[in-house]
Amino acid sequence: MATLIDNTKEKPRHPEKESRPDSPVLRKPDWIRVKAPTSPGYAATRAIVREKKLHTVCEEAACPNIGECWQKSHATFMIMGDTCTRACAFCNVKTGLPGPLDDGEPAHVAEAVVEMSLQHVVITSVDRDDLADGGAAHFARTISAIRAASPKTTIEILTPDFLRKDGAAEVVIDALPDVFNHNLETVPRLYLSIRPGARYYNSLRLLERVKERDPRIFTKSGLMVGLGESRQEVMQVMDDLRAAGVDFLTIGQYLQPTRKHAPIDRFVPPDEFRSLEAIARAKGFLMVSAGPLTRSSYHADEDFARLRAARSAASGPL
Repeated sequence: MATLIDNTKEKPRHPEKESRPDSPVLRKPDWIRVKAPTSPGYAATRAIVREKKLHTVCEEAACPNIGECWQKSHATFMIMGDTCTRACAFCNVKTGLPGPLDDGEPAHVAEAVVEMSLQHVVITSVDRDDLADGGAAHFARTISAIRAASPKTTIEILTPDFLRKDGAAEVVIDALPDVFNHNLETVPRLYLSIRPGARYYNSLRLLERVKERDPRIFTKSGLMVGLGESRQEVMQVMDDLRAAGVDFLTIGQYLQPTRKHAPIDRFVPPDEFRSLEAIARAKGFLMVSAGPLTRSSYHADEDFARLRAARSAASGPL
């Protein structure tokens, strides 16, 4: 007798989280709420993304700033598919076994950059632990394609950690992005519960290697708060990043994507973000962006101009 298999049901977005108990979802305070995106600019950006068959972290990670950014034609492209090989407790990106790389993707990203007239573009990716180089060569090809199609566009990349991928980071560094971003995400004590597939000191060392190999490249990293970290732990991470030569720090509020994700410990008030920003600037970062809705690529184009100006003011252009 034939057995019928029901393929109509969509696979769960986070299969590894299905067995976890539900966590309460806290009511958002007034300072964290945003309006649903409805502008013509948002629709135009969405149309280009769909036409080029591209993915964005704006959608996949459920970024609260998507309406504002897409209205201004600012999208963060997510290369190498929409499926991540890791299962971080904070992240809304789909997890599972990814498909093969799309060889045409670098060109499609470059075409979108031209159509959107981007002066500054942010490129990120899913983790691809299944690839021998973690996707480093694909990052490099994407950077090269953008350079060829739009030479005046500055390029910021937000990369995985390339854990156990010898030589991969160097491939990306040698492609000469203007900004190399890799987020530490949280304090070392919380890595096993929040970012179990990563290693804090590996991520820190990655950022340090960028500066060692090419000091012209700006380095950047980001932290989430509201996961149960202490203020002292956040300040220690700041010190670690400065010791690694990191130029730019972002700090934002963790927002729980679903009941199966890590719970929010608390909503950090705006005045506390202002205090953290002041401390980080005093520690020597060239740029700091801290606020409840701050994300790695939020206002990235404007921040890059300020970052470049801050370096010139501090020591003159390299």
